[in-house]
Amino acid sequence: MRCLQNQGATARALHTVRQLLTLHNRFTRLDAFTKTVEDARIRTTSGGIVTLTSLLLILYLVWGEWTDYRRVVVHPELMVDKGRGEKMEIHMNISFPRVPCELLTLDVMDVSGEVQTGVMHGVNKVRLRAEKEGGGEIDRTALELGKAELEATKHLDPEYCGECFGAPAPSSAIKAGCCNTCAEVREAYASVSWSFGRGENVAQCEREHYSEHLDEQRREGCRIEGGIRVNKVVGNFHFAPGKSFSNGNMHVHDLENYFAGGDGVEHTFTHAVHHLRFGPQLPEEVAKRIGRKGMAWSNHHLNPLDDTGQKTDEKAYNYMYFVKVVSTAYLPLGWERTGSILDIPHELIELGGYGKGEAGSIETHQYSVTSHKRSLAGGDGGQEGHKERLHARGGIPGVFFSYDISPMKVVNREARSKSFSGFLVGVCAVIGGTLTVAAAIDRALYEGGQRVKKMHSS
Repeated sequence: MRCLQNQGATARALHTVRQLLTLHNRFTRLDAFTKTVEDARIRTTSGGIVTLTSLLLILYLVWGEWTDYRRVVVHPELMVDKGRGEKMEIHMNISFPRVPCELLTLDVMDVSGEVQTGVMHGVNKVRLRAEKEGGGEIDRTALELGKAELEATKHLDPEYCGECFGAPAPSSAIKAGCCNTCAEVREAYASVSWSFGRGENVAQCEREHYSEHLDEQRREGCRIEGGIRVNKVVGNFHFAPGKSFSNGNMHVHDLENYFAGGDGVEHTFTHAVHHLRFGPQLPEEVAKRIGRKGMAWSNHHLNPLDDTGQKTDEKAYNYMYFVKVVSTAYLPLGWERTGSILDIPHELIELGGYGKGEAGSIETHQYSVTSHKRSLAGGDGGQEGHKERLHARGGIPGVFFSYDISPMKVVNREARSKSFSGFLVGVCAVIGGTLTVAAAIDRALYEGGQRVKKMHSS
């Protein structure tokens, strides 16, 4: 019985061995990499040189693949801007060498009906010396609403209530129903569209020496620098002389002191735009990185009005800049949206920080611009070489920037030039291709050498 059991076990073992040998033979037939015996291999000097050269070439090309994998590129995308209720910051640095700061006013208005007259928040007025004296800086003042008025009323009797001379007291007056400062009298006059002039026979202005200060600054220039935050809708901001006020549906400025000038003084709106941008500045390294895509991008391309200017010798002259603003976002490598700084109430964000998001992302704007200038006296454009062009008569002298918001948005997104799997595929292609070419070169050298030997032997 035991003998029969041993014979059965042996038969099963033999059957298993036969199956393994059959499977082995099948895999052997599938071998695409046939081998040669060591005795059949021939090693040559040329083969060693080709091998060493191919190894060095493989290392160089693999390093190139790694560098390419680590390279960060910027992919621009164009999409519809779906933002709603956003704000936009406008940062400026503009000089007016022939208009004193006392006469210069900055106003902002937009199609939403919001009007910000006499904007001062975030803006500095820098007094400049006359052009003949080099135009250097005299004084820099950070303009704050109400500060000057408070200084002017410190020495007054607490019971004092200044007269408004027939005009209603402004709502912003320090003391309700009163005009205790020259500025408040000017504001009261503006509310009823009255020209104010030099403030003669106005006790508040005589006490503050308003006309004397005005005469002292007649020959000076002014530089406006800083930023304002506006609604992201169609609108305009402008620099014009005198106090501004609304007369019906019209926006009007008190131009009396501007046109009056002084002894040998002619005010004009010659100006130089040192810098003008919409939104935060792109860091230089980011602008250069975007430029590698072949767009030759720089911050100058974002802000084409930088370092430009216009000159005129006419008092009644008007400059118009028509600006087309395009929202532009920059998203760094690995950026994921967890929230947006644009979703935070803008009152909680300091001026200059609106648009700077998490992980280095930036929401800013680029713009294109066209300009137009004309004399308020009307006439044709003969001096500009366009006699067929007729200018309208009338208007406000000044520099006006009218901006329109594009419905499209440009998103510049950082990404790796290739994925890790793409890097591995590239490495395999480099190794395989180099070795294949090296083998072909080695074979050609060997065959050529053999033929030369045969020719010499024969």
